[in-house]
Amino acid sequence: MIDLADPKPPTRFSLRRRVALLAAACVAGAVALASIGAYYTVKENLYQQLDDNLRVRAGNAVISPTVESGIESIPGAFLSSVDIQIGQLSIASNPRGQLTYPRAGNPPAWGASELAVAQGTSEESIRTDQRTDSRVIALPNGHGTAMVLAQSLASTKRTLNELSVVLLLIGGAGILLAAAAGTAVARGSLAPVERLTQATERVTRTGDLTPIPVSGDDELARLTTSFNTMLGTVSESQERQRQLVADAGHELRTPLTSLRTNLELLLSASRPGARTLPDEDRAEIEADIRGQLDELTQLIGDLVELARQDEPYAQFERVEFADVVERALDRARRRAGEIDFAVDLQPWVLSGDSSALERAVLNLLDNAVKFSPPGSSVQVRLFAVGDGSAVLEVADAGPGIADEDLPKVFDRFYRSSEARTLPGSGLGLAIVKHAAERHGGTVYAARSAEGGALMTLRLPGAPG
Repeated sequence: MIDLADPKPPTRFSLRRRVALLAAACVAGAVALASIGAYYTVKENLYQQLDDNLRVRAGNAVISPTVESGIESIPGAFLSSVDIQIGQLSIASNPRGQLTYPRAGNPPAWGASELAVAQGTSEESIRTDQRTDSRVIALPNGHGTAMVLAQSLASTKRTLNELSVVLLLIGGAGILLAAAAGTAVARGSLAPVERLTQATERVTRTGDLTPIPVSGDDELARLTTSFNTMLGTVSESQERQRQLVADAGHELRTPLTSLRTNLELLLSASRPGARTLPDEDRAEIEADIRGQLDELTQLIGDLVELARQDEPYAQFERVEFADVVERALDRARRRAGEIDFAVDLQPWVLSGDSSALERAVLNLLDNAVKFSPPGSSVQVRLFAVGDGSAVLEVADAGPGIADEDLPKVFDRFYRSSEARTLPGSGLGLAIVKHAAERHGGTVYAARSAEGGALMTLRLPGAPG
């Protein structure tokens, strides 16, 4: 009965062990093929040498002279057959064959194959006799006779057995050596993988994003470098998040403190027996509260926009950038008051997120309106520059940007000394920079011809 409550975990081999086993298996296969090939090659050569030797000796026996031994005539080869079995098969007196062989020796094996040579129906016969475990050859020796020689295979098989033992020992030693070498190579080659595993476990356990050392220039070193790059990206993202939270907390502290103070004043004045606030003071406090709520609303909206832009990018679509600018202008005009817009737009098409681009353009327009004096005009131009990109310029007639502030105006929460007295969160231009980089473009600040600020957004695309 199978116990399902306590399943036995499957056995898993480490990568190092699998590499060692793979090396051993490959060497084992190569050794086995080489050993089998060597064994059968040597076996074939030994048997061929044995057959050639028997064929030569049989030929010599056939042409050897006849000698008289007592009253019997026998082939002279009978006298020198000390290491083989030799005989003469004749059908003259017996159609079924009669074998003559030396009295001091043993008769060679014979059968139908040798009888066919004696009968003249076969020119030669060479075979292995399984009963006597010998190699037998028969050659014609005149009319109705055949010379038959047999040699034992014991020495040949003994040599082959010794060869198989040697091959087995050498192959086994080679397999063990390959396994040891595979283990050593795996231990050294997989050390970076082990460090990566330990680093991953360390990041999971402690959140420590310290890069790991890189050694060499192979694929594992590249993998380690890529992993360190990923750790650096994650660390940078975490640092940006911490900085965003810290900056947001700092920016929220001032309006919240002011809002709390004003609310406490109103609550104190509403208590029984408290001095009644003059209508003018109450109206001023209520206006301050409304302004602080608007500031908080804008700051929270900008924070949400930045958090949304840090998410994985949505799939881009075809965007008519001139239409995006027109929509942003419609929204900016509704809150521009006495500020006018001088617009010159050329068609431009790009792949992107229309809502993010509209928010970026609107932030540029709002920034220009904020610093422009009443009755002035904001210049808005969109034109191609001939290098596969288009430029959107937004120029105002305000006081401009100080030289020391130009490199910092797109930083999060950065506000120049002139801007600190105006409403805003310090995140509008940071959102513009993020949107530009997201679409493969850039944004930079300079001075306009009228002395005000000139914001330039450059985006890749094609004429519409």
